[in-house]
Amino acid sequence: MGYMSPEYAMQGLFSEKSDVFSFGVLLLEIVIGRRNSSFYDDVHNLSLLGYVWTQWSEDNILSLIDQEIYDHSHHNYISRCIHIGLLCAQERAGDRPTMASVISMLNSESSLLPPPSKPAFILWESMLNSKFPEECQNGCSINNVSITDISGR
Repeated sequence: MGYMSPEYAMQGLFSEKSDVFSFGVLLLEIVIGRRNSSFYDDVHNLSLLGYVWTQWSEDNILSLIDQEIYDHSHHNYISRCIHIGLLCAQERAGDRPTMASVISMLNSESSLLPPPSKPAFILWESMLNSKFPEECQNGCSINNVSITDISGR
């Protein structure tokens, strides 16, 4: 479930906002230096997104930053990247920015960012117990695509 948006994981719905979710998780992984798929907080049963959200809410983002890449002169930009990652990983697809907006946010240090709402899959338990649509439980795809093989006479 690491990069899978909640609407796709639970309902089989895919959109541009699903890609935005995946980008947000990837951005957080890069800045924090931890993989979502292998992160687990024993004490609070948190996923990487849950851990980032908790630290962000407590205004403790310095504890999130990978010390291998941390440079105090880039603190504001790194904080901004975490903020953008959280905006991209918000639970509701409608709350996530478009990729065009994400690019604009990354390129402009002056524009104010809206506060992020709670990201999806905060607890590992919620990730493991998410309900897939019946059509997806047997491993099939719900794509409405047909393949036509055109051949000459």
